[in-house]
Amino acid sequence: MDKSSQYQDFELLTEIATAYYLEEVTQDEISKKFGISRIKVGRLLRKAKEEGIVEINVRYHPIFSTQLEKQMLERFPISRALIALDHPDDDEQRSQVASLVSSYLASNLKDNMVVTVGQGRNVAAIAEYNTIIPPRDCRFICGIGGTHRPGDVINADHISRLLAKKFGGSSETLYAPAYVENPEMKNFLLSNSTIKETLDRARKADIALVGIGDMNENSYMVKLGWFTPQEINDASLNQGVIGDIAGYDFFNIQGKHVNTVMDNRVIGLNIDELRNIPCVIAIASESTKAISIIGALQTGAIDIIATSARNIRTVLSMKQ
Repeated sequence: MDKSSQYQDFELLTEIATAYYLEEVTQDEISKKFGISRIKVGRLLRKAKEEGIVEINVRYHPIFSTQLEKQMLERFPISRALIALDHPDDDEQRSQVASLVSSYLASNLKDNMVVTVGQGRNVAAIAEYNTIIPPRDCRFICGIGGTHRPGDVINADHISRLLAKKFGGSSETLYAPAYVENPEMKNFLLSNSTIKETLDRARKADIALVGIGDMNENSYMVKLGWFTPQEINDASLNQGVIGDIAGYDFFNIQGKHVNTVMDNRVIGLNIDELRNIPCVIAIASESTKAISIIGALQTGAIDIIATSARNIRTVLSMKQ
């Protein structure tokens, strides 16, 4: 197709889309006006969406979100559901969810509070979300060790420092690797007084920020070398693992812990320890994580879920 023909096609698509979506002309009226069949009008309107000429965004009224949250509170042992508008772009979706968590923290953080910080893109998005927040004299503590990826913005220590800067508080590093080769090495490191004291303070936090992961071959854990794609598939297909909390504590659809090759190799807070923190906020923005969210909610460790309306609708349709 030459440029002239392509331009004419786009011009027709734009004219028809404008008539239908903006001027509220019916498809029958468009059919008569342009001398084409009613069926072809429908095809051209679909093509206008495929070509990006038409973008449809559904804006949820606050009452709609309130109703979804009410249903979530009736079905799961949580105190809040922070529900963001749907967006097709993953980065923008994370930002939408992060804005709700940032607003919640801005309203609920008090001086002298302690916040345990996890790792991952969804937790990092909260620290990176740009907004004006009244300063709080609070403390952000790493709830998991560090990873050997220089400049990695989804490392817990990096996130903790950004949150401290954002809220005007202070940050405490966990001076240990997140992952070690064997349980003996983990026990050795946990005997170090500096590491032990930091984890003790993290366990006594008022709030925890953690991500929910799904069993994905392209996951953060595979990129770090903690899991091979084959081990991810084995855990999913043969052990019934559907997700993780905080990047390594794995569970099935009933929210029960499942033993994996990761057990006793990660230095950080586990689900049992998170249960003792008064307010655990779990963040999962991606549309692939609905099933993982169900399992995570049934662990009993989560107090607030932050995700998209799409995920919430899927969770509610599956959890009858």
